Amino acid sequence: MDWLFIFAGLIALFIGGEASLHGAVSLAKRLGVSPAIIGLTIIGFGTSAPELVVTIQATLSGQQGLAIGNVVGSNISNLLLILGVGAMICPLICSPEALKRDGLMMLFAFSILFILARIGVIQPWHGAIMLAILIIFIVWSYYCDRKSSQAAKNNIAINNETADLHIREAEEISGKPATTMMSIFYIITGLVLLVSGAHILVLGAVNIAQSYNIPDTIIGLTIVSIGTSLPELATTVVAAMRRHTDVAIGNIIGSCLFNIFSILGITAMISPIEIATDIRDFDIWVMMAAALVLIPLLNKNRKLCHFDGAILITLYMAYMTSFAWRMGYI
Repeated sequence: MDWLFIFAGLIALFIGGEASLHGAVSLAKRLGVSPAIIGLTIIGFGTSAPELVVTIQATLSGQQGLAIGNVVGSNISNLLLILGVGAMICPLICSPEALKRDGLMMLFAFSILFILARIGVIQPWHGAIMLAILIIFIVWSYYCDRKSSQAAKNNIAINNETADLHIREAEEISGKPATTMMSIFYIITGLVLLVSGAHILVLGAVNIAQSYNIPDTIIGLTIVSIGTSLPELATTVVAAMRRHTDVAIGNIIGSCLFNIFSILGITAMISPIEIATDIRDFDIWVMMAAALVLIPLLNKNRKLCHFDGAILITLYMAYMTSFAWRMGYI
């Protein structure tokens, strides 16, 4: 029954995340929001919505390990598993100029989480600062993108490939509702599915952890993190199949950035998040090491080919195998 809860919860999270994302993108366009801002904010928040709801639900339920494990595990799966799957479908290449701003900001977010892991707890004021940093970054990005757009209208050549990347991310969302009322219906339905899916997912995961004496951190790092990363996986696979590899990469970077600054920031403002010792001493390091795969993409004429994708997936499988060793099974 508990496994059924998890399966049903993951389905509800996936459908809810997709519905709310499509509804929000459609509504934003009808309200005149620029595609660049839609790509930077709504899609970033939308693909991270399952992680946000699950993390809040786990924290309120007292499952601190599951909450932080979900975020760290999602980032690891994004950078190793999902990036690897995308590279296996189509070699991933993206202009370093398009990646530089968001990529460096993601690495900065990882460094912040690494420091907080050394402290051992994310306090509400930490969360407020993290969320403030994200808001400042979004406002600054909007200013840069708007300046670029104004220059283009005045026939002034300013190269802003990051803005172009966010525009293509917004255009990648297909199957949007046709009317404003349908957009609102999509958003409300998506939010209901997200909340209910998160509730039964956390309930099933906690029961399994207690039944098999599995730490909630491991449940969060494995089953829950993979499940909540399904929207990113779907977006990356579709983008890679369409040969829109820059969108695939941008989606992963944006998700990792929002996972830390928005999800952990908002959740910590609701309740302090304790970082488990095993996550602090092992998984945070794996996350930081996984981030190094982005460095080649920040250099010109570099890409992730099929072979690189196979290596990334192999590394993720090795990471999954490490849980058996950590639990004493091997």
